[in-house]
This record gives sequence, structure tokens and C-alpha cells, in this order.
Amino acid sequence: MSILEKGQIVTANRLRDGIAVFLNRSGQWSERIDEATLALEPEAAAALEARAKADEKATIVTGSYLIDAERRDGRIRAAHIRERIRTLGPTVRLDLGKQADGTAGGFVAPEGA
Repeated sequence: MSILEKGQIVTANRLRDGIAVFLNRSGQWSERIDEATLALEPEAAAALEARAKADEKATIVTGSYLIDAERRDGRIRAAHIRERIRTLGPTVRLDLGKQADGTAGGFVAPEGA
């Protein structure tokens, strides 16, 4: 039986290239959603959000925000379809984007897409 944890992660776009990134435990931005820090409590989510806002002021990322996510068997999945698409890349060509190069996380294209 797999363990399911629900919480929030922070995402943004990296300023130098526009790539969707996720804040990890070391306070760095990763292109891999599986490396994101999953905040399980509201206080932890607020701390992640504050760190992201500081990085916005430092012009590292732009448009940071919290998203609902879940971790199962060590893999993270965004709860909403919009965020899943951001982690995958183009949905019309499975041979392109993060899903093609294996950096989209442990989940395949969104159900029903």
C-alpha cells in the first residue's frame, strides 16, 4: 500500500528562460516537480511562499504561487490539470517537453487530455 501525502508546493517561472520551476528543500529552484518541497501544514506553506517572494525580489523567478499537490511513493503530482500540464510540456506531442526527456515526474499525461 502506498502512502499519500497532500499539501502544497511553490511554483514559478525562472526569469532567465521562462521555464516552470519548483522550490526544493535547499531553497533552490528545480525543473523537476519531484524535487519540490511539499508543505503539509499551513505554516510551512507560508514559509515556502515567503522564500519564493524573496526570490522574486532578487529577480530569480517571477509569478510564484502555491499549488495543491500530493506525494505518493516519493513522487509529486500537482492536483490541478493546469499545473500538471506545466510539469509535462506540450500535450499534443508526447515526444516533446519534460515528458519526452523524463523530467516530468512520475505521472503520465493528465487523465482525459
